[in-house]
Amino acid sequence: MPSPILSSLRGAAAFLLLVLNTLVWCTLLISLALVKRVLPFAPVRRRIDPVLNAIATTWIAFNNAIFRTTGRTRWDIRGDRQLQRDGWYLVTCNHRSWIDIFALQRVLSGRVPLLKFFLKQQLIYVPVIGLAWWALDFPFMRRHGAAILRKHPELRLQDRDATRRACERFSLVPTSVMSFPEGTRFTAAKHAAQGSPFRHLLRPKAGALAMSIDAMGTRFRSLLDVTIVYPEGVPTFWQFLSGQCPRIVVRVHDVPIPDDLHAGDYTADTAFRQQFQGWLEGLWKAKDEEIEALLPGTDRSPRPAPAATVDVND
Repeated sequence: MPSPILSSLRGAAAFLLLVLNTLVWCTLLISLALVKRVLPFAPVRRRIDPVLNAIATTWIAFNNAIFRTTGRTRWDIRGDRQLQRDGWYLVTCNHRSWIDIFALQRVLSGRVPLLKFFLKQQLIYVPVIGLAWWALDFPFMRRHGAAILRKHPELRLQDRDATRRACERFSLVPTSVMSFPEGTRFTAAKHAAQGSPFRHLLRPKAGALAMSIDAMGTRFRSLLDVTIVYPEGVPTFWQFLSGQCPRIVVRVHDVPIPDDLHAGDYTADTAFRQQFQGWLEGLWKAKDEEIEALLPGTDRSPRPAPAATVDVND
């Protein structure tokens, strides 16, 4: 158990290095993005977008190096060995903490194209990083509440149109489109309020995934279904930075997207919507069982892995 002083020094050093690293690379990102906005033509985007993605990948690589240098977390990571950097992936994951994003980047960066997240509209106002997300064409979703949608059903089209516009941009350069189907971080209170049928997950929302598949056609190689578990409890960001997150377990499953899910109107076709939701709920049931098996104090067998898996610790 590290002393509180050493933990505080480690956390402060990691935080300072992250801030400096972010300022350097975000300055480059935003500068280049302004050029793209002034010249919004497909040939310009095809040249600038790979450079923006390379800058973001370098930013992430330095972040990972900082975590390896200052952190004490042990990573237990297993995933499919056939991941490729030159294609398109749809990525899903359970959501427990802001650390999930760093974990996904730790596991997938350099193995698949840059992850592009669906974000809440409010996050565009996060200092510096919000502009970086804008520069990288991350889609910002408004996610109106059920009561507002009942009064103004036309607002349902806003997120659909935002998804289509984002996917049109993503189709120009290999991209990994990332979505947290739960839509929010898991808490016991949210779990109880939903009456979720899963032990460790909130109910998944299929809309963003369905619209992404519809907009991208068959361009996606497959779905990467990622499970993240914090066996010793979900840490805060400070605990992660200061070396008080003992272990993170990550499993990556390369799941084929059924052909009949590539064509259908999720918004208007009730039968297709039920079919898509049933497919996602099946994945979520398997994920729930996998999380149960990975937590301490259980003898349950883990979720079957893909045929070829590899420990990707480095």
